[in-house]
Amino acid sequence: MSIRTVIAASTIGTLIEWFDFFAYSSLSPFIAEYFFPRSDPAVAIILTWLVFATAFVVRPVGAVLFGHLGDRIGRKSTFLITLIVMGLATFSMGLIPTYAQAGIVAPLLLTLLRIVQGIALGG
Repeated sequence: MSIRTVIAASTIGTLIEWFDFFAYSSLSPFIAEYFFPRSDPAVAIILTWLVFATAFVVRPVGAVLFGHLGDRIGRKSTFLITLIVMGLATFSMGLIPTYAQAGIVAPLLLTLLRIVQGIALGG
C-alpha cells in the first residue's frame, strides 16, 4: 500500500469522524429543544453542550483502548473498527426518541452514544 493511499484513507476517515462533531455543534439548538426539558431553554442548551463535551473527555480512554488494540491486531483493523463504531453510534443517534416521547431516557441515550463516539474518535 502506497503512502498516498494511506494518507487518503486516513484523511477520509478523519473527515467522517469529525463530521458528527460539526453536525452536533451546528444543530445544538435543535438538540436542546428535542432532547431536554423545554421549561428552561438556557439549561437545555447548557446540558446539550455538556453532552457534547463528554465525547472530548473520554477521548483518552479511546486512545488507550485502541492504541492497545492497534499494537495487538494491527493499525488498519483498529482504524476500521473505530470508523464502524463511530458510524453505528451516529446512526443510532438518529433513532433516539425525543424527550417528549421517552423522558429522561432520551438525554441518557444521547450521552451514552456521545461517549461511544468519543471513545471511537480517541482511537
